[in-house]
Amino acid sequence: MTTTPARVQPGSFLTLHYRLAGPAGDIINTFGGKPATLTLGTGELAPGVEQALLGLEEGVHTTLQLPPGAYGERNPDMQQWLSRKELRELGDPNEQYAVGDVVQFPTPDRKGQFGGVVRQLGEEAVLFDFNHPLAGQPVSFEVQLIGVL
Repeated sequence: MTTTPARVQPGSFLTLHYRLAGPAGDIINTFGGKPATLTLGTGELAPGVEQALLGLEEGVHTTLQLPPGAYGERNPDMQQWLSRKELRELGDPNEQYAVGDVVQFPTPDRKGQFGGVVRQLGEEAVLFDFNHPLAGQPVSFEVQLIGVL
């Protein structure tokens, strides 16, 4: 008696290795480390990535090309200038910033963090981009499904 491999469906609990990359290279890559475990539909992956997983069989190792928008569109309002005075108050007063740096900021409730990428340096302020790094970009999504429950 042969059993058919489990398929990913909404609410599935997954154990997997995955790599997400945009035109500039890898954003996340679990290959070579511990596999990730997550439940589909809980917001741990972007909706476009979850959609790509639906129907895949346990044991599959594939690379999918996702169109721009899998991580949302770029929002110009998510770019903000922060004064160097504010930055000194939020973190290390001696911090030096360079274009491309990812800087972690506390959430308003101080219980979590979110990242911003330095886009431009000014005398009195630094321009940060708080869009997801893959927003508005095509995404290469490599996945190895180890387990599907």
